[in-house]
Amino acid sequence: MTNKIEELKNKKEQLQLGGGQKRIEKQHQKGKLFARERLNLLFDEGSFIEIGPFVKHRCTDFGMEKVNTPAEGVITGYGTVDGRLVFAYAQDFTVIGGSLGKMHAEKIVKVMDMAMEMGAPMIGLNDSGGARIQEGVDALSGYGKIFYKNTLASGVIPQITAIMGPCAGGAVYSPAITDFIFMVDQTSQMFITGPGVIKTVTGEEVTAEELGGAMTHNSISGVAHFMSSSDEDCIKDIKRLLSFLPSNNIETAPIYETGDDINRIEEKLNEVVPENPNKPYDMKEVIIAIADNGDFYEVQPHFAQNIIVGFIRINGQSVGIIANQPKMMAGCLDINASDKAARFIRTCDAFNIPILNLVDVPGFLPGINQEYGGIIRHGAKMLYAYSESTVPKVTLITRKAYGGAYIGMCNKELGADLVLAWPGAEIAVMGPDGAANIIFKNDIKEAQDPVKTRKEKIEEYRNKFANPYVAAAKGYIDNVIEPATTRPILASAFEMLSSKRKTKPAKKHGNIPL
Repeated sequence: MTNKIEELKNKKEQLQLGGGQKRIEKQHQKGKLFARERLNLLFDEGSFIEIGPFVKHRCTDFGMEKVNTPAEGVITGYGTVDGRLVFAYAQDFTVIGGSLGKMHAEKIVKVMDMAMEMGAPMIGLNDSGGARIQEGVDALSGYGKIFYKNTLASGVIPQITAIMGPCAGGAVYSPAITDFIFMVDQTSQMFITGPGVIKTVTGEEVTAEELGGAMTHNSISGVAHFMSSSDEDCIKDIKRLLSFLPSNNIETAPIYETGDDINRIEEKLNEVVPENPNKPYDMKEVIIAIADNGDFYEVQPHFAQNIIVGFIRINGQSVGIIANQPKMMAGCLDINASDKAARFIRTCDAFNIPILNLVDVPGFLPGINQEYGGIIRHGAKMLYAYSESTVPKVTLITRKAYGGAYIGMCNKELGADLVLAWPGAEIAVMGPDGAANIIFKNDIKEAQDPVKTRKEKIEEYRNKFANPYVAAAKGYIDNVIEPATTRPILASAFEMLSSKRKTKPAKKHGNIPL
């Protein structure tokens, strides 16, 4: 028995080296960690248990029967992250470029099934040259199985993907189906077709970083949600995100003792909104003032910056934020902002995370490009996502709430459980200037001094609608509050709503306007 135990130990020692020390050093030279180093950073010390370390490929074509692939190029298993059960896989680029073949895929599918059955988050650390060409259609079948499992797991367990190297061709679609994508600046890329193919087909010249680098997908395409400066920071960021999420769709997110007084009064909120209704301010100041200890974890901070989404805690409880940003495009809703918000709303709803909407929106962005690009279809995604969601929803109007965008930011009719407003809030079909031009068109036209009359009519409209009390009198707003008292009022509201139960009509699924 002693000899067999020694044999086992030797085999496991070999597996720990992946494709060999030289290839591990090559990873380090590129600024990347070895797959097992990444998993060691992710999991609590000593908690990771590997599954399927001895799995081997079955390919005998193109001399593959002679190729050794330790752990089949992907390390899979489970462990604890901050004491919570988590499943993960890490592709090993030192083993034939982390390429995916049939058995590589089977290992990933195995832990995905286990994560679903156990109700635990699934984390994928991707670093792969793509499909293993020698295995042909078997490799493509493997991708298909993973995509299918991603889809079944969607909305059941949190799925997080970190792109920590190349990710090209069909490989990009598994990350795209998951809930959150992390990328590492300068060392990770995602694209369907690489720069070489693009140059051949279209004649366009572009570098891999310009085409599919971390900043490209964080700021332009919106494919990725987070960008980290290194592998180590990426792992830290994943662990931080996990702290805001429940393990599955039946549980709620863990509650933390933050030590921040829920009755804290923030006098600076009384001054944050400028007297001039057209002057911008930073909505993040409001979010930080409301959050426990000012801790705000923004999602997609570089994309569609006219809307802000992310996580805070109020009284230790995770809350999803959707907020207009007056500093960018006056906080208008456009195509990208609508997509960004709708996806985040559905993510929060899937995982029982209450939603706080901070509203200062003058409308949907006008323009030919927006209309041709389908702003109607994209804007409808927000309406659909809010209407479909059953989690607690609180809406706070800080300043402007005009037209369809007022509805799009979750008014009472779209399912807001509580609608609050600050004293300077303006709820109307449109702004005073535009409204006066239409309503008082003839009065202005026939006046002896049209300029003076127009100013008077704008002021008349402003006095009537540029306050929250008309809407409050009709029951569309539940309360008008002093800005400084926002945090304790919101804490009370979410505590009250914590036992909310709402069911949806029985159906296979709705038909969201994609």
